[in-house]
Amino acid sequence: MLETTIAAIGPLDEPAMAAARDLQARLTKPAGSLGALEELSVRLAGLAGACPPPLPEPAAVAIFAGDHGVHAQGVTPWPQEVTAQMIANFLAGGAVVNAFARQAGASVTVVDVGVATPLPIDPDATDDPAVGPRLVAANVRRGTRDMTVTAALTRDEARAALEIGIRIAGDLVDAGAGILLTGDMGIGNTTPSAALVAALTGTDPAEATGRGTGVNDETYRRKVGVVRTALDRHRPDPADPLGVLAAVGGLEHAALAGLILGAAARRVPVLLDGVIAASAALVAAALAPDAVGAMVAGHRSTEPGATVALRHLGLDPLIDLGLRLGEGTGALLALPVVTGAVRVLHEVATFDSAGVSEK
Repeated sequence: MLETTIAAIGPLDEPAMAAARDLQARLTKPAGSLGALEELSVRLAGLAGACPPPLPEPAAVAIFAGDHGVHAQGVTPWPQEVTAQMIANFLAGGAVVNAFARQAGASVTVVDVGVATPLPIDPDATDDPAVGPRLVAANVRRGTRDMTVTAALTRDEARAALEIGIRIAGDLVDAGAGILLTGDMGIGNTTPSAALVAALTGTDPAEATGRGTGVNDETYRRKVGVVRTALDRHRPDPADPLGVLAAVGGLEHAALAGLILGAAARRVPVLLDGVIAASAALVAAALAPDAVGAMVAGHRSTEPGATVALRHLGLDPLIDLGLRLGEGTGALLALPVVTGAVRVLHEVATFDSAGVSEK
């Protein structure tokens, strides 16, 4: 599945992009007056191979959840059980992501790809999107191994999680989704995110590592040291992205990378959330460089690794509100911006059709 998905990912369609630029120039507004939205609309036309591109709706958020063996190194004060507890909160509709998803009219799918604590939830009872968020049980293993001691995952486990993400992307698109949004949950997951960013961009761990849930100075210094120790132990090769993912990544990172690849293969945009998604996007781009064409950076997380990753990918975030929650919240807030960029091409009159004089 992974190889066929990668093979299906192609470059943006240049004729469609040229048509979108031409249309933007003829709309009843000064040229360039919509700033970054104009180029976003052009990219989305290139992704769809049509001008105007389809409206990016309905929206579907996929929250991938997993736990991390590196939690044992004291990189966060939060207990690991919170991952499973937050999944229950997602399914009950009580998290921030749920509030924002209701506001945006987006569906929420929660995927257990690597949660350590068995979930006291019946997936069948939450499998109707019309009722509320649904749970997909796809646990590859009960959390990763401690990356400071051994590889976090085997290559087969990393591949399995990637392919779960690809499958979820296909299921959501087949169900009618016009845009996919990344979400995540996993106590301690900013630590493997920092390791992935450092490994795939060549950035020093101190520059790629942030404070996550807001750790104190002592814990932050420990966290940087943990990332450095893991990278020194494994020496991951950025030319082998699956190997990097297996060495220092998480199961939710792998599944998110798969979601991005799956969206790109189906020519559907994927709106990235914070640092977890950005580090996964680096993996996806290393596996299939043209996948970047499907990526839209929703916001700039306060986690420094997110800025490093987005810069490496050549993506500019749409909003910057000082967010660091994760879950998909920043992507959901950016969703109306993406929709607006496309709606302009559908609904704004041209100078000729409106009878408006040009300069």
